[in-house]
Amino acid sequence: NYLRPSRALFRFTGPDAQKLLFDVVTGRLIAEDGPAVWWALLSPQGKIQAEGLSAWHDGAFWLDVNADMADDFLKRMKLYRLRAKVDIDDLRGSHVVGWSDDAAAGDADPRGIGSRLVAEAGVDWPEDEAPYVAARIARGVIELGPDFAANELFPHDAGMDLQHGIDFKKGCYIGQEVVSRMEHRGTARRRPVIVSGIPEGAAAGAPILAGEREAGTIGYAVAGEAVGIVRLDRITADAAPTVGGIPVELRLPGWATYRFGESASDG
Repeated sequence: NYLRPSRALFRFTGPDAQKLLFDVVTGRLIAEDGPAVWWALLSPQGKIQAEGLSAWHDGAFWLDVNADMADDFLKRMKLYRLRAKVDIDDLRGSHVVGWSDDAAAGDADPRGIGSRLVAEAGVDWPEDEAPYVAARIARGVIELGPDFAANELFPHDAGMDLQHGIDFKKGCYIGQEVVSRMEHRGTARRRPVIVSGIPEGAAAGAPILAGEREAGTIGYAVAGEAVGIVRLDRITADAAPTVGGIPVELRLPGWATYRFGESASDG
């Protein structure tokens, strides 16, 4: 088990907690035991403002977010709460978020990367996020914070539609109209890919060129690998991808249903 100091934890309780979360975020958050749910809080324009995992335990929803976005997330959720009977507890001083590569050790991650752990502060786990980062890069999982900033990507860009992060049947939530339109029209062109051979020193946000045209950007790189977001239609056999002038390899995650070279109209 490993501590993830980059994550902040919030607990939602009260008779209206399920309705608030169900009506605001993208995932299907319901008050029953089971694996974790990947969710995002969107802007009205459909861009990701916060994302993380949620699980139901002890009569409460436990949501984690990137620590740098935690204050903004809390402010927005209090705004959306209005007069609803919901208590939002900021657990940054009392609890920690961890990770295990064993899906049965905690809240199983629906993206196929072990499980999220929640514990009271002071637990004796090493403070090391490297194993989790390596696992999510190998799986093609992107994360708000290290890989991209708030209000940059639509959920489809991050592959949330293919990794159980969006419930298309539950009805309205913040930004739902934009997300549904992209789904039904098949207009998602930017998608996650795994990038290998990245030169040392390349930072998150560095461009991926396909020939002479920018095709996307890389996320946080470890040992020359990162999850990138690319325009699929710009990745073709006659335009070798590069980062910082160095050739790189792009490959699709195992869960991908999309292909290189396809346009938005291809689906």
